[in-house]
Amino acid sequence: MYRAGVILLHSAQKTKNISLQRFFSITATQCKTVQNADKSSRKPPEDDMSFTMNIFRGHLEPKQIFPFPQILNEDQTENLKMLVDPVNKFFEEINDPAKNDTNEKVDDKTMSALWDLGAFGLQVPQDLGGLGLNNTQYARLVQIVGANDLAVAIVLGAHQSIGFKGILLFGNDSQKKKYLPRVTSGEFAAFCLTEPSSGSDAGSIKSRAVLSPDGKHYILNGSKIWISNGGFAEIMTVFAQTPVDDPKNPGRKIDKVTAFIVERSFGGVTSGPPEKKMGIKASNTAEVYYDNVKIPIENVLGGVGNGFKVAMNILNNGRFGMAAGMSGTMRACLQKAVEFATTRTQFGAKIDTFQGIQEKLARMATLQYVTESMAYMISGNMDSGSKHYHLEAAISKVFGSEAAWYVCDEAIQIMGGMGFMKETGLERVLRDLRIFRIFEGTNDILRLFVALTGIQYAGAHLKELQSAFKNPTANLGLILEEASKRVVRKVGLSTPPSMSHLVHRDLASSANDAAKCIDDYGQAIENVLIKYGKSIVNEQFILNRLANAAIDIYTSVVVLSRATKSLNEGKKTAQVEKLMAESWVIEASQRVSANLKVVASGKNLDNFTKMSTIAKNVCESGASNPKRRSFLLRTRYTKVPHIAYSISLTTTTNAILTCLCRNSFCEIFASSRDFRSRKWEQECLLVV
Repeated sequence: MYRAGVILLHSAQKTKNISLQRFFSITATQCKTVQNADKSSRKPPEDDMSFTMNIFRGHLEPKQIFPFPQILNEDQTENLKMLVDPVNKFFEEINDPAKNDTNEKVDDKTMSALWDLGAFGLQVPQDLGGLGLNNTQYARLVQIVGANDLAVAIVLGAHQSIGFKGILLFGNDSQKKKYLPRVTSGEFAAFCLTEPSSGSDAGSIKSRAVLSPDGKHYILNGSKIWISNGGFAEIMTVFAQTPVDDPKNPGRKIDKVTAFIVERSFGGVTSGPPEKKMGIKASNTAEVYYDNVKIPIENVLGGVGNGFKVAMNILNNGRFGMAAGMSGTMRACLQKAVEFATTRTQFGAKIDTFQGIQEKLARMATLQYVTESMAYMISGNMDSGSKHYHLEAAISKVFGSEAAWYVCDEAIQIMGGMGFMKETGLERVLRDLRIFRIFEGTNDILRLFVALTGIQYAGAHLKELQSAFKNPTANLGLILEEASKRVVRKVGLSTPPSMSHLVHRDLASSANDAAKCIDDYGQAIENVLIKYGKSIVNEQFILNRLANAAIDIYTSVVVLSRATKSLNEGKKTAQVEKLMAESWVIEASQRVSANLKVVASGKNLDNFTKMSTIAKNVCESGASNPKRRSFLLRTRYTKVPHIAYSISLTTTTNAILTCLCRNSFCEIFASSRDFRSRKWEQECLLVV
């Protein structure tokens, strides 16, 4: 072993300026969720208990996976049971999702009943007016809501999952005592981040807050779009650019995002009319305008300049709830499909006896099981005090939203024409589901987040190894460990991390498949770092496939953990859970293998280049097409004092500007009241 280490050291010196240098010099990726440390203060990478983070190094970290969390004690379980029945009864007897959808508004009686149930303060401490539920209890109730009405779920979630969540996470005692009793007793909250020019790129927001001359207030100006509960929220978490001292250049100022608690009653806060949407129509979505809003300095949330951190933590903290809600939606869709399949007769037999239908139902049930398992795994980890769950929460949001769409679509397919009819209710669910792949972090961005954050972690470990080579005597243990690992792998004798001791014996084979995926994944990440170095941030074709492989590995291990728990406890559902876990791992392992081959295949990489060229050609052809084309354009202007409004322009190549509305021409210098009330048309055609 020592000789192997000496050989590796000698080899490393020879290739110092070639591949190993690139291999070990991978720097922090340009992922905005992680800030680069100053070179002088760099420390060895801290151990991270995240299962997903560690697979990027080919390591199995079981602490947050095995055993499957059993968080609730007897009292918490009993309290939850006392809440489940009233919530189920509420949706059966009071809420009418079809009526809400038709009226594009949650019925007043329904809203009042939700406040009476305490549904708007599920996780607020009891001494501040809430129910004081932990994350696992919260997930169970959200699952019920998701099974019944996704528009109501948005109203509730926009209020507490993100609306005032920042106060729970970052608020000081004074802020919590002032605002939490209010948001649990009738005052709505909203999360105000998105702007016309900043969607996924949250750091590029334009709203601005400047400290007043007397130092007592921040003066906020700007606007936000697509804000859930934005039309009536009284208490808002608002993000704006603020000037702060530049630590690298004393005496200079730079802009950094800051989070504020803003009340509508401060004055200068107005809202546009409810947006017309594809789905979740009963939820309120509106623009919110801020015109010289005076915010007391004590309403800064989480510290000046820390707004991006506040926003990302709020979103990360709430994503598990989306998986819980989606698992409830899938269960409801599956139930409708099963009821139809077991009673519908075609060709002389019930259609549930046909293998085509059986495959659909099996996949639908398995997707529901996987999503539900993730929701309770992550909520259980959070309740246990874990801080290392951000990648897993992102995965649960991506997987849950896409799985729910698939399950609902397949339920419609099983029911055929009946599924397509409005009275069945599935068309509303499908429309409602579409937004879940977009908001609170688009699935596209979250895939990049998972891949880049994991690669950064792996790269930091390799940088530590590079440093070890500079002082081999003091770091001989680390060097020998890495040397032996690579020598064994080179001759084809590497052994994947063992998982068989963690799962039930009946799942040992599936565990071996998942373990091999972890080992293969670590090697693939290493090879990617060698080949691309820090330029990997630009290789989205590769990053997306690495993210998909990570999702398949994580979901596989989660279901193995849950099925193991059920088998060990002898639950009635244990054998069915075992079958679903085995079925899922088989196909997930195949997908992992396929994705890892793609990122290493020259033929596939060449195909990525072809797709990039095709896309560029499509865009260039579209931009230069001489034919007239119409696009919906919405441009915001906030230069005129006391006016925050939206206009659309029609232009020709000679830059003659005209406002053209559906009903009439618009007067740009209309009154402030007209703009705010939207008496004129907002949406016009841009004619090129």
